[in-house]
Amino acid sequence: MKQLLQNLRDGKALVVDVPAPTPKPGMVLVRNAASLISAGTERMVVDFAGKSLVGKARSRPDLVRQVLDKARREGVLNTLEAVFNRLDQPMALGYSCAGTVVAVGAGVEEFKPGDRVACAGGGYAVHAEYVVVPKHLLAALPDQVDFESAAFTTLGAIALHGFRLAEAQLGERIAVIGLGSLGLLSVGIARAAGCSVFGVDLDPHRVSLAEQMGAIAAERSQAEETGRSLTQGRGFDAVLICADTPASDPVELAGILARDRAKVIAVGAVGMSLPRKLYYEKELQLIISRSYGPGRYDPQYEESGIDYPYGYVRWTEGRNLQAVVDLLASGKLDVRPLITHRFPIEQGEAAYDLISGKSRQSFLGVLLTYPQSEEATAPLRRIELSPQAAPLEGLPGLGVLGAGNYAMAVFLPVVQRSGGVQKVGIATASGLSARHAAQRYGFGFASSQESDILGNPRVQVVAILTRHQHHARQVMQALRAGQHVFCEKPLAITPEELNAIQQLLEEKPPALLTVGFNRRFAPFTRQMAQFLENRCEPMFIHYRVNAGYLPLTHWLHDPQQGGGRIIGEGCHFIDYLTFLVGKPPLRVRTVGLPDGERYRQDNVSMTFSFEDGSIGTVTYLANGDKTLPKERVEVFCAGRVAVLEDYRSLELLQNGQRQKFTARLRQDKGHQALWEAFVQAVRQGGQPPIPYDHLLGVTRASFAALESLRQQADMEINQA
Repeated sequence: MKQLLQNLRDGKALVVDVPAPTPKPGMVLVRNAASLISAGTERMVVDFAGKSLVGKARSRPDLVRQVLDKARREGVLNTLEAVFNRLDQPMALGYSCAGTVVAVGAGVEEFKPGDRVACAGGGYAVHAEYVVVPKHLLAALPDQVDFESAAFTTLGAIALHGFRLAEAQLGERIAVIGLGSLGLLSVGIARAAGCSVFGVDLDPHRVSLAEQMGAIAAERSQAEETGRSLTQGRGFDAVLICADTPASDPVELAGILARDRAKVIAVGAVGMSLPRKLYYEKELQLIISRSYGPGRYDPQYEESGIDYPYGYVRWTEGRNLQAVVDLLASGKLDVRPLITHRFPIEQGEAAYDLISGKSRQSFLGVLLTYPQSEEATAPLRRIELSPQAAPLEGLPGLGVLGAGNYAMAVFLPVVQRSGGVQKVGIATASGLSARHAAQRYGFGFASSQESDILGNPRVQVVAILTRHQHHARQVMQALRAGQHVFCEKPLAITPEELNAIQQLLEEKPPALLTVGFNRRFAPFTRQMAQFLENRCEPMFIHYRVNAGYLPLTHWLHDPQQGGGRIIGEGCHFIDYLTFLVGKPPLRVRTVGLPDGERYRQDNVSMTFSFEDGSIGTVTYLANGDKTLPKERVEVFCAGRVAVLEDYRSLELLQNGQRQKFTARLRQDKGHQALWEAFVQAVRQGGQPPIPYDHLLGVTRASFAALESLRQQADMEINQA
């Protein structure tokens, strides 16, 4: 299918062929008929992408600070690679479209194939022939609403939510500042609600459009005088700011037009330098409207499909979308006069030249249209990027599941540098990230179906880089198909999954398995282990992790998706203890700080006991400051001390002698060494690079650590 993308590095918009996405549970696959380009939001993205690196830095000083902090922690080379990798990611544009349902994911009962729908959501309702959208971001279309009108639904919901925040009543006077698409939709909604509307804009053509929609309107130079005349000097009951400008003039004008104790709603993106005297004297309320209603940015609502109770939250974003559709169906809101341009998706680049000002034409509602014949739009879930080469003798074929941040920033660059495999294909549910990753790193095909990787006879090695809830299932499916498996941690997120994997391994499948416990392969780790070898006493190991805060809405916190931070990330550090001691731990006691309303079991201290008497403590903290290095390891044993600081420096102390080793330009956490060891084992038929009892024992230890925290008790770690 064709999709319009934005390149953040050079600012170019381009239309590319990508695999059609596959709907996940709670999602719906829609064949687009029309999508609306947001002249405000999307032009802002285009403008940012078009800036030079210096220009980007000047416009986002907050990101510059993050980059500098990362360089101090991880080294200049690592940081530069991360920055350029981020800029190289294609951005899916668009958030408002309409089309026909093609397929539904598990758990979707509200829609069925053939239904006509309006779609919303950044990253979902994008400019593409096919889109996958969560069910709560869809609104059913009656026959009398055409697709082009329905493509305005999301923008209409933004306007409607701003109007609801004003709490306007029948007969009240509403001022709308900024008469672009958003402002004119606000005019139409306020008029439909029985309010008198006054519109203001710099453009006389838009002023004229507002008048055609039943408003009284004026250009900016006449706004104050006209506003006083319309309200007999009392002012407007509410002011909706729908302008798009960094200037603060709209906020100042709103204060002038508003009556005493009125509400000013900032719906558009404008400067916020408030004239305090004016707002103080009138005791005005300034409210910044957040997108299109309750539920926006809440993954439980948008992604998991958990609705808010109707009696408590009357107007969610989904119900706002449907309300806009109802207004369109009734004829009380007519958006057709707002349409100024239509482009077929193949000419999407020309549409962005228009909104970015390159074509020097005036515009308002800009639509992209999509072919509707079945033959032209059959969803292709796999695209070939290069001819299938004959298998190279001795080089196993690699297939990759998942192409997120870890894949793009770490794993695939390692594969590129290491060689030793034939790059067959990459599959992701979205298809877009699969295409970008496959093209950038020279894989043969990109797909949105895991079945193109799992069981594919050309794929001898499967790299599983998906979200954690898929790991165990995909590991077992690949092993049963005789494919070697590299699984990014964790191996499993429930004991039941781990038991199933262990049972499969005990059946001695003909393929190897390893997990991305890379830190044991880091050069400084190996040097430390050599320093501590031939020990005659137990060790005490303290691993401190300044993990950083993670919002409660992040998927890693979700027990069903990520397993939580102890299982999802803490397993890395349990494995480190296991490597140094040589065996998995037998017991654990975990204590933690109270979560309050900010944390979720991620400020903890886990103390592990080992068979030889060694003790290892992992202190995992989310309440620190990122300027402190993330990881520090201290080991005490038989008169020897080793201190590893964030894989940038290693100190070894013995008999009063101190040795210090430093990696100045690059942090090396062992990713490449682990991958090369695994590929070598696959090619030579050797043992897995990490013993299976370590893989299983570390994972069980993470389960036990979490249970210890819950039970507030010591837990035995069952290694059976």
